[in-house]
Amino acid sequence: MKKLLLSMLIGLPLIFQSLGAQAEITPQEIDQLAAAQQEQVVQWRRWFHANPELSNREVKTAAYIAEQLRAMGLEPKTGIAHHGIVALIEGGLPGPMVAIRSDMDGLPVTEETGLPFASQVKGEYNGQEVGVMHACGHDAHMAMLLGAAAVLNKMKAELPGSVMLIFQPAEEGPPNGEKGGASLMLEEGIFEPRKPEAVFGIHVGINQPANSISVKPGPMMAAADRFLITVKGKQTHGAQPWGGVDPIVVSAQIILGLQTIASRQVNVTLAPSIISVGRIQGGVRNNVIPDSVEFEGTIRTFDQAMREQIHASIERTAKGIAESAGAVATVVINLGSPAVVNDPELVARMMPTLERVTTVNSLTPQTVAEDFSEFALQTPAIFMFLGNGAPGVDAASLPSNHSPMFDMYEPSMETGVRVFSNLVVDCLKAQ
Repeated sequence: MKKLLLSMLIGLPLIFQSLGAQAEITPQEIDQLAAAQQEQVVQWRRWFHANPELSNREVKTAAYIAEQLRAMGLEPKTGIAHHGIVALIEGGLPGPMVAIRSDMDGLPVTEETGLPFASQVKGEYNGQEVGVMHACGHDAHMAMLLGAAAVLNKMKAELPGSVMLIFQPAEEGPPNGEKGGASLMLEEGIFEPRKPEAVFGIHVGINQPANSISVKPGPMMAAADRFLITVKGKQTHGAQPWGGVDPIVVSAQIILGLQTIASRQVNVTLAPSIISVGRIQGGVRNNVIPDSVEFEGTIRTFDQAMREQIHASIERTAKGIAESAGAVATVVINLGSPAVVNDPELVARMMPTLERVTTVNSLTPQTVAEDFSEFALQTPAIFMFLGNGAPGVDAASLPSNHSPMFDMYEPSMETGVRVFSNLVVDCLKAQ
């Protein structure tokens, strides 16, 4: 009888585990699963790289992702914001939900890498035939998210909560006249009725050290708005400028005046800001002063109040200078993605996890933009950069994002899968 009781006591841990008292997921277990998944992650990335599609045109990409998720036993919801996908991994233990997100679209860039799986795809952009390439790492982002999904799905019985997988189209911006991207996914209700307690995103490249994570609390990436200014003057002979109103000279004065906004009219100690003109169009002949000039550019800001102040200053400056010369200026400002703001409390809470997984670097705010910011407006978020390139290679020497030579150092993707998976597990445990 005593031997029977002893054997029963020894077996109690196994009995409790079989009844639902599962052992906690360990970092070692996550790392082992990520390592085992790496070969498949590379295959996924190469398929995506060879088959890029432009924003709001991610038809084959979405079908492929859905196929991989179904093969894991998941039930993806498709057709969100045109071609977006959301899938849930329901954990075996009660708890909250967190989300991990990847973008999906390629760029109108003709690839020049010479890779055996280089893109040969052609597409249409602004009415022209263009090459299409994953020149910003979205192929790696999708592969890493699928890899994390596979890892987390294999341990879902021990997950104290659930995971939302977000595959987002049109991060690079929908075509003119179309809606898309993160804002449309939210408008179509992906956070209803269940909103995740946190959302995590990774972007590769951005000239960060190899195989490391770079992150900062607070504003990390800029809001990106577009402005279009039309200056209406009066056409006249170039030899008799007094007979008209020269919109070219007025436009030049406005462009110079815009530069004093960032340097003289806003508090430069609060946050950086940029106003750049990227296109000017006006006139058809050397000796004809034209009737009008059109120019457009980008506004980059990190502070919402400063963003609004700069918009007002651009309109005031353009109209005031034009009026002083007898011309008329019209200003149109199209709002883009807001600034990416990492939740400081969430960054502090998850920093030990990141430091356990890999090297973590701090960084200054980046003036590039990302519509991951839309998710971060809805729930605490962390967006981070994953260093690209082989160890020992100077990141600054690598082809930059959006270059026709951009490539992914594929071993770094295993780190990305580990980061996603460890963040999810530790965040769920901490709730």
